[in-house]
Amino acid sequence: LSCPVLDCWFVQERKGRGGGLTGATSQEKSLLRIRRDAHSLGAEAQRQPASDISPDRVYDVTDPAATLCHPALSAPRGSIHKPQCEINPFLPQPSTLKWATALTDSALSPVYLQADWLSVSLQGLDGQLIQSSIMRAPTATKEPQVILSVSSKTVSVKSRLGEPVLLDCGFWTDSSSPLSGSGFAVEWRYQFRGDGRLVLAYDGKTDRLAEMQEEGATLDFEGLHEKGNASLILQEAKVRHSGTYICTVFLPYLLAQVAMDLEIVEPPSLSIYPSPLPLAVPGQVVTVHCEASGFAPLSLEVSWEFTGADGTSRSLGSGSLTGHRQAWDGTFSQRSKLELDTSKLDLGRGGEVTCVAVHSGGTRRASVTLNVIGFSTPSIEDSMAMVGVALVLYGLIKLVSWTFISENQCC
Repeated sequence: LSCPVLDCWFVQERKGRGGGLTGATSQEKSLLRIRRDAHSLGAEAQRQPASDISPDRVYDVTDPAATLCHPALSAPRGSIHKPQCEINPFLPQPSTLKWATALTDSALSPVYLQADWLSVSLQGLDGQLIQSSIMRAPTATKEPQVILSVSSKTVSVKSRLGEPVLLDCGFWTDSSSPLSGSGFAVEWRYQFRGDGRLVLAYDGKTDRLAEMQEEGATLDFEGLHEKGNASLILQEAKVRHSGTYICTVFLPYLLAQVAMDLEIVEPPSLSIYPSPLPLAVPGQVVTVHCEASGFAPLSLEVSWEFTGADGTSRSLGSGSLTGHRQAWDGTFSQRSKLELDTSKLDLGRGGEVTCVAVHSGGTRRASVTLNVIGFSTPSIEDSMAMVGVALVLYGLIKLVSWTFISENQCC
């Protein structure tokens, strides 16, 4: 597995100019040359930086687990599309969250923390990977080592209603670091349009689920300890689950997190009424309704089509649309009404009237047959329909006649 050279931006806040105000951020081009151990550099990793990169921003990173060597972080030679990489200074500090405070109960040697700490955020090609790594470099050196790495391969997930959902989150810690032997904690949070909530929190040091505020959410606890698998499992997807999920892993004084998006997509169910449509005569206005229900998200396009007896189709527009309504499960419904004026529309002897709903979950269609009688020379179908109507009327007249005669005879 070859390790890449990563072009990054080193971003930090400038010091305020008095008054307690925070200054703007500064950005500097930087380079990460990745290696598996501290004593080797691959041919690619020996690449010299470009002239616009300061030597102070060239880092030879030791990554024993090759977490930074994923194929999604290696751009094809000559490609203009490259992984996104940002480096920030990082300040180790104890967590105040109750499920992570136990990690710093015992006093640790502050000597280990006295170093240059960096946080690296990465996004791989084509949305294949997101990763956050915490690195430690001896003071005044440019040779950091990865201490904690958190990653996800489910950057953006779509799911149908009712299906189980897996949001991937894996982490690795450097076993040679004194911080890795004191346990860990995992937290999952949910955010949507500025609103956020805790999903669950796990205290790995005491092996207990500290908080669980989302019914049906769980972790693979065996995989969590054995493989660093902190993936979130939602047993049954609901509309309210759509949003951003943040996986955070805590070590003593350290944390790294990744965020991923989940969208619940459910296509609409269509129904047309009345069905079947009543027989129509030239000059009559026939009203047709189409209801799209049970869909999410909200965006939906409804239109109508007419297919004649000769097989040709044409658009009839979107009809008259109602506003959206939301059901108890969070899904939406919407109706469209179409008025077919047989005196203005050339519908011939009729055909198929189709309601078409275009949605991010897929396109759905529903059709009903329209029969127009009395058009030009009656067809065989028209003649049969008129004969049927005549027989029904004849039967009704005979029934009324017999009833009238019977009453006269008895009286």
